[in-house]
Amino acid sequence: MKFLIVTFCTILTMVFCGRVLGQITVSGIITDDESGEPMIGATVFDTISRTGVVANEYGFYSLTISDYNAVIRVSSFGYERQLFPLSEGITKLDIALKSVSQELEEFTVEAETIDKSVEQTNSGKMEISMTHIEKLPVFLGERDVLKMLQLLPGVSSGGEGTSGMYVRGGGPDQNLTLLDGVPVYNASHLFGIFSVFNGDAISNVTMYKGGIPSRFGGRASSILDMRMKEGNVKKYNVEGSLGLISSNLLVEGPIVKDKTAFIISARRTYLDVLMRPFVRRQTGGGTAGYYFYDLNAKVHHKLNDKHHLYLSGYLGDDKFHLRKGAASTPTASYYDGELSWGNKIAALRWNYSIGPKLFMNTTATYSKYQMYIGVESREVDVFGSQSNSLEVFDFGYKSNIEDITGKVDFSYVPNPKNYIRFGAGNIYHVFRPGVHGVKLDLNGQTLVDEKFESRKQAHEAFAFIENDHQLSDRFKLNYGLHLGSFFLAKRNYNILQPRLSGNVLVADNSSVKFSYCRMAQYVHLLTSTSIGLPTDLWVPVTEKIRPITSNIVSLGFNQMFGKKYNITLEGYYKTMSNLIQYKEGVSSIQLSDAGWEDKVAVGKGWSYGVELFAEKKLGNVTGWVGYTLSWSTRQFDEINLGKPFPFAYDRRHDIGIAASYQINDLWDVGVVFVLNTGRAFTLGLQKYNSLADDVLADDFNQYQTGANPNLNPVTLEHVESVNGYRMPMYHRMDIGFNRTKETRWGKSIWSFSAYNIYNRQNPFMLVTEDGKLMQLSLFPIIPAVSWKFKLNKIN
Repeated sequence: MKFLIVTFCTILTMVFCGRVLGQITVSGIITDDESGEPMIGATVFDTISRTGVVANEYGFYSLTISDYNAVIRVSSFGYERQLFPLSEGITKLDIALKSVSQELEEFTVEAETIDKSVEQTNSGKMEISMTHIEKLPVFLGERDVLKMLQLLPGVSSGGEGTSGMYVRGGGPDQNLTLLDGVPVYNASHLFGIFSVFNGDAISNVTMYKGGIPSRFGGRASSILDMRMKEGNVKKYNVEGSLGLISSNLLVEGPIVKDKTAFIISARRTYLDVLMRPFVRRQTGGGTAGYYFYDLNAKVHHKLNDKHHLYLSGYLGDDKFHLRKGAASTPTASYYDGELSWGNKIAALRWNYSIGPKLFMNTTATYSKYQMYIGVESREVDVFGSQSNSLEVFDFGYKSNIEDITGKVDFSYVPNPKNYIRFGAGNIYHVFRPGVHGVKLDLNGQTLVDEKFESRKQAHEAFAFIENDHQLSDRFKLNYGLHLGSFFLAKRNYNILQPRLSGNVLVADNSSVKFSYCRMAQYVHLLTSTSIGLPTDLWVPVTEKIRPITSNIVSLGFNQMFGKKYNITLEGYYKTMSNLIQYKEGVSSIQLSDAGWEDKVAVGKGWSYGVELFAEKKLGNVTGWVGYTLSWSTRQFDEINLGKPFPFAYDRRHDIGIAASYQINDLWDVGVVFVLNTGRAFTLGLQKYNSLADDVLADDFNQYQTGANPNLNPVTLEHVESVNGYRMPMYHRMDIGFNRTKETRWGKSIWSFSAYNIYNRQNPFMLVTEDGKLMQLSLFPIIPAVSWKFKLNKIN
């Protein structure tokens, strides 16, 4: 705590020593001219004093200058730059930027805007353009934000067709995924093949792999910050798409023009409808189906120039069901099974521009993830009613995690050389990691009726302060502290997490970046399989199982070549402590959290590597090439005889290429290529029979001699080394063509794509059969077609 107080006082001293009497502060909101959406990251630059600032996530900026002898230049990638000579007395300046056509981008985009990647302090920060995502090939007609993130260096996929992310050697639970500032605990549809994020409703995507600012906390590896669109305050807009397995629709527009706007986006698959005739044939008249849906909604209201209100929400669900009945004299049997999982989130936000230098954001959020499994079988007398059951078996299981969060944070810009953020909040966690019941009736008599419910509550409080400090024209620092506290019944954890990032501009178009951050995570994910099924359980830290902590250091070099090309080379080293993994020989099927602490081993991990990212931003051909050379290792005293072993998703080489080419006014083509080292796995070389640990030695001798044949052996595998083998290398290429045509009512886009164009049989899993190792593949070449429309000319 003393260190926190000293650091806080140091920051204030450095800030206020830089204040000069007589300065003038100009502030305002930067928006899109056509929609009124805030321009996140837009640059505001005084051409006279050569000082500038960047708009925050709500479009707010604050620029302090010495006098009114100033010309303000405002720019953002893909928008016309604007110049504003300041007049005496102006302190409030709201700005609306106009977008430009692709042909004019190279001539109208300001160099300092393009070079933002060179000048930004945070190393490991990646921003994804939704425009680029729209031009790349899609899987089954679905544009997926997480699939595009997996093409970036340092980000690995969980395997064939999955949307899980493994960032710089961390696990999937170590990524904090935020939608409008609200945590999303399960980001997968269709068992991980699609993500829950509807790209049509997303306006901005930012990922932090390192150099994580102090305002973020709660996870050990990365932050994925996604912002929903806020709704068009100028005019109504309707857009949607029709694909092979799903369709979506987005409607936005003003409720009160230039004051109140709404946006609603919905998506649903129709696999259950398409497969219904085939399912009936396969199940002998039964029914089975699977579908998922997403619903995004947001309302934005401008009370006045200083106050804005936002209410947003997301609702998504996956559901698989199987129903079957069979009749025979004198009984009939019925079966009903269901597996479902989904997220519910909501956020209420109040923005208040307290003054030209101070901006406040107050937020209340709610997040819930729930999974349910239900099985019911009945045998009834055909001569009676279905209520006259001869035998009934009923099993139900659900698990969920629920968060209620209150938070207030401030942005303070005392002068152009300092941008301070500080705030605090509290998260009320409710964990129900295993609620299940079993009931068995026979001839109307209940033989088994058991219920189990586990409920745990905890509070996670946090406070932070950070400063983006321009020490000189060529040296910039971002430093701060994040204090996280987790309160249990018998123990509290308080972890101070310092953060530091720096940028040294060695030339006008090149910089050296460095960073250090310490992260803490107070929740664990009990993973039952390597695929990441929705049956995985979220559990809190305990008196015995401590929080995960990580230390991440990185050093990188960034070089711009003109206005088009950007190359980044970055190395990193990460250590992780208090990791958990199921012990060897322990069943990983966990229906509750009862006794889970005794089934897991606690250990450590470390990872390091080098990442190369080369990007072309402008022109008819745009895209990037990402390459990662990395090592990721785990060590547990109770696993692999205490020896270090490769993490399951240790990928020595990982290459991701994404490119698009504008052929003409109508057609563009996108190509994606992926190549990475095969996943590490454990292979049992021999099988043998053994007995349980509690069997006496005399009984074991009787079993060996055959004197006691009633003893049941257990089949075990002899493993030389955990994750000592590798699956074959994974690689594939996707291609897609888009035909875009302007119409009198808006825009029509036809997309034709092929996933895995050369039909590579990539490994999904390896199984042994008759002593041989067999490879199972999931996706061959898959063609797809979809149609997207935009009715953007509605009055």
